[in-house]
Amino acid sequence: MTQDVKKNRLLVLAIVVIPILVSSAARADAVTHWNRVAGDIIVDSGLGPLPADRALAIVQTAVYEATNAITQQYPASDLKLKGKPEASVEAAIAAANRATLTALVPAQRTAIDTAYRQALTAIPDDIARSDGLAIGEKAAAGILSQRAQDGADAGESYRPRTSPGVYVPTVIPEAPHWLQIKPWLMDNPAQFRPGPPPQLESELWARDYNEVKALGGKHSQRTAAQTEIARFWEEVMPPIYHGVMRSVAEAPGREITRNARLFAAATQASTDALIAVFDAKYHYGFWRPVTAIRNGDLDGNNATERDPSWVPFIDTPMHPEYPCAHCIVAGAVGTVLKAEIGAEPVPPLATTSRAAGGVMRSWKNIDEVIQEVANARIYDGVHYRNSGEVGTAMGRRIAELAVMKYFRTDQ
Repeated sequence: MTQDVKKNRLLVLAIVVIPILVSSAARADAVTHWNRVAGDIIVDSGLGPLPADRALAIVQTAVYEATNAITQQYPASDLKLKGKPEASVEAAIAAANRATLTALVPAQRTAIDTAYRQALTAIPDDIARSDGLAIGEKAAAGILSQRAQDGADAGESYRPRTSPGVYVPTVIPEAPHWLQIKPWLMDNPAQFRPGPPPQLESELWARDYNEVKALGGKHSQRTAAQTEIARFWEEVMPPIYHGVMRSVAEAPGREITRNARLFAAATQASTDALIAVFDAKYHYGFWRPVTAIRNGDLDGNNATERDPSWVPFIDTPMHPEYPCAHCIVAGAVGTVLKAEIGAEPVPPLATTSRAAGGVMRSWKNIDEVIQEVANARIYDGVHYRNSGEVGTAMGRRIAELAVMKYFRTDQ
């Protein structure tokens, strides 16, 4: 082959390949861009952490279904849609976000429509855009229909434990009905229910009691670094985990459907993790550190000394302690991310915390993130070490279902 022929072949290859790579990179931006937009809109809507997590799972699943319907990149699908290959993926993603967000947080319609119009200005108004919008709206309608009767709208009917005439605190705890929601991945909410929390007479209980008592109080002698971690993970809204996901999704060379799949798998695992953890929480009804430490003389353990005025570093969440919800989400999201990364280099991981005033933290690997979350809930004074370990393990097992659904190579 002559040198001129070689040069011509390389030129032709460059003309063909470079636009494909540029197109893939641009398309990948649409998934992560809309993930930021959806997260901000959901947070600004005032939804609590659990409804927000559910909403984002619906959004991201619709985005994946719309994207994959066009690219046909992966076999995993809840809707089995097939779009036109020439349809605009960016338009499909915009339409899926707009339709799901409008249905889930209608009060945010102005912000949703503004983001939608801005996205469409970058997409030529042609048949490809129309086809993309159509498949995005179809995917959104399909996923919304599937989740319409999942139990999230069921009213709570929590019955406080008391004796006739005896006062108990009158605030109803958070989401006692959440354990009844239909899972995305699990067979039922109790599928991964763990064994009971430690016996109060055990050495394990004494270890956990004294650790959180020493490190998690408002006036405890934490290090400055421990206090920073505690404040950072006081944030419980799902975008704090989505920032870590975007660290992976925004790595160079990513393909758009792969990003859509990642967010669908991780958000479904996260939502199922919260369903499972609330099943366990209300099944066992285990006491929080502030209750246990102020009643340390009643647990039958000589190694747990009572402190009548102990208060945690942050306000205690209004639901039972065991297991740790933050930890189960960290375990679930982290396990999906590890499966996604596989043998590839781990990109720099980072996210920001609104609770900490927009501060950013970074990590070298997924396990560092997972462990920091478990530590943070001890420094916050709201969880015990064992509860974090159990929650993390539950999250990993639930995430394995998402990995099997979305990342299998034999489908």
